[in-house]
Amino acid sequence: MSPFSDDEQLALDTLEQLGERTWAPMLAELLAIPSITGAAAEGDAQRWVARHLERIGLDVDLWSCDLAALRADPQYPGEEAARTEAWGLVGVTPRGSDEVPRVVLQGHVDVVPTGDIGQWVHGDPFAPRESAGVMYGRGACDMKAGVVANLVAVEAVMLAGVSLPGPVAIHSVVSEEDGGLGAFATLRRGHTGDACVITEPTSGTVVTANGGALTFQLRVTGLATHGSTRYEGVSAFDVFLPVYRALQDLERDRNADVGRVMAEYPIAYPLMVGHIDAGDWSSSVPDRLVAEGRYGVRIGEDVEAARTMFEERVAEASAADPWLRDHPVVVAWSGGQFASGQFPSGHAFLGVVRNAYADVTGGPPPRERGAPYGSDLRLYNAGGIPSLHLGPGEVRYAHSSLEQVRLSELADVARTLVVTLLRA
Repeated sequence: MSPFSDDEQLALDTLEQLGERTWAPMLAELLAIPSITGAAAEGDAQRWVARHLERIGLDVDLWSCDLAALRADPQYPGEEAARTEAWGLVGVTPRGSDEVPRVVLQGHVDVVPTGDIGQWVHGDPFAPRESAGVMYGRGACDMKAGVVANLVAVEAVMLAGVSLPGPVAIHSVVSEEDGGLGAFATLRRGHTGDACVITEPTSGTVVTANGGALTFQLRVTGLATHGSTRYEGVSAFDVFLPVYRALQDLERDRNADVGRVMAEYPIAYPLMVGHIDAGDWSSSVPDRLVAEGRYGVRIGEDVEAARTMFEERVAEASAADPWLRDHPVVVAWSGGQFASGQFPSGHAFLGVVRNAYADVTGGPPPRERGAPYGSDLRLYNAGGIPSLHLGPGEVRYAHSSLEQVRLSELADVARTLVVTLLRA
């Protein structure tokens, strides 16, 4: 016996009629837009999505975000990429004036920079290439395939003419990669819903929790002198080393007990220094060092408490060093500030999504897990919209020169979304 109702089967059949001949070219078109976080092409990608929302028959809200007002908000999530504009975009199926969307499908159109293009074995990262059912290009899995899955799932339901339990919304956002400005602006504009699927790549699992990530800066003071008399100076690099070791100890302590949903990761809450700038002349003892990095926030941990723990460890390391005792390391918090987020325990929507995936794939319900990176999940859950991740692609390909997605995974997610929309 089929697990699907007549309406579900009709919508799935309609999706199959659209098929790869529809969603593969759509994905290739979207991948060709170089919508690097903060670039004007973010707006180009949003307008591309808006045209499809209008074509499908959704009511579209496309707006230019008031950056000054958003940045002045005490809850602003931060940003790292320079920008002069940001575009918000929401499409909603026809509804009554007071109806809240029953399900939100959310995705971001911004992508990280390409890095060394010479390492892209499949060619120009913004000239997508399909081979043996795999699409290659920057943003393929993170997360333009998810954006396309959202579009084709709603299109199939609309074309099938079946009755939805309630309105459905698609949220397309920018700036996810550097803090979540786009999601923050969307929620501040008043767009909401009863539950949300964010189609980030999940490798056939359901992600119900994210660790947070805070960008930090450490400023270390030394004493300059000529390199031939280095014993007369104090190298900012040398005195930074015990501080760095203290941070390694802090990472180890914070990962001693990480809980069930994060237990699969060798390091669930990473703390790393990603950039160091020291000195200004090769034959001078460096009198300054600036180190920047990423600090993982535990699921459910208060961000201020996490910052305090970090600052205390740096202060302890400074107090233990004769030079730093009088010239303590200065900690600053800059760039993206991702709190953790978690889907509410016991909420029925998780079962709806997991069962829909099992029915369309013919396998078991997808495994639930957490993820050691920040995402828009925490903003939606904090905004009262229970949200989880289920999307095409493997996160290990995200941000890499091998970024790719299997079109079969896009199809499985789109089918799951169709069934979810009709059951939620």
